Amino acid sequence: MSITTNDIAKICQVSRTTVLRALNNQGRISEETKERILKTAKELGYRPDLLARGLVKGRTMYIGVVVFDVKNQYFAQMLSAIETEAQKQGYSVNITLHDKNKTKEIELIRKLADYHMDGLILSPVNEGEEFAHFLKNLGIPLVIIGNKVSDTLPFVGIQEKEAAKEAVEKIIKTGYEEVIFVCPPLGGIDEGNIFTHRERLAGFCDVIAANTKISSQILSNYDYIEEAKKIVKDSGKKTAFFCSGDIFALEIMKELKKIGMKTPRDYGIMGFDDIEFLNYITPRLSTIYNSVEEVSRTAVKLLIRQMQGESVSMNYFENYHIIDGETL
Repeated sequence: MSITTNDIAKICQVSRTTVLRALNNQGRISEETKERILKTAKELGYRPDLLARGLVKGRTMYIGVVVFDVKNQYFAQMLSAIETEAQKQGYSVNITLHDKNKTKEIELIRKLADYHMDGLILSPVNEGEEFAHFLKNLGIPLVIIGNKVSDTLPFVGIQEKEAAKEAVEKIIKTGYEEVIFVCPPLGGIDEGNIFTHRERLAGFCDVIAANTKISSQILSNYDYIEEAKKIVKDSGKKTAFFCSGDIFALEIMKELKKIGMKTPRDYGIMGFDDIEFLNYITPRLSTIYNSVEEVSRTAVKLLIRQMQGESVSMNYFENYHIIDGETL
């Protein structure tokens, strides 16, 4: 059974108010009595009920976080940065994963709200006005990262479309005659909110439209490996892949290597996200640094500003930049 302040008060033969003063180092209390109470509390293993204390004060000092998963290193880096920044600000983090399940995401958000999180950070799979209405009606400060939901909800990210445009322009300037956009989520009927991938597609299409001599294709399903193999074998042109995610690029590199094809000798390739794992891959993948840590830290700071009653803008964009690797 947990030791309570009432138990300590009985043992020390003082009032519960005196015990609270000693434990919180507040109010008038003799040094002798304070030391006796603190010693007793330590010996009995007293632990304060932080949730109850927080509810009395109107806050729990917890931030709820709902993201896709941790199998993708992008989200692992995101969560690490959120946790670190939250701790700096004096908050703990309650992390939950929706695994791209729309129903599960709604349930998790409701549970976090019921547990009186002071605020929420969401990387959502749901989208649309109905979902935005649901989030607004929670009555809890929140910030969206990754996949934007609405212009009426605070969002932190990068200019995905512009980043993709710069990447494709770089590929073309490097001398490639055919550019293949690889984005399997575009073909998934159950993918849900894929705002980031749609923005990257838009950037790709804008550059291709302005460069009519460049051949192009879009691989929008999860059979992209076999399609990529066929393209490299049959194209006859200097071909490069632009992948809407480093993991797609790494899969292509791995499978093409099995059949004797190497980058950049036989094809060029570029990813997106600059996950930490790339530091251990040879040749080093060319990619786009998407500022995941900066985005995550800004999301925490923005959320705390809301929790303190401040008004915030609806869109915050961190910088991105191209990483010149060895695969173009």
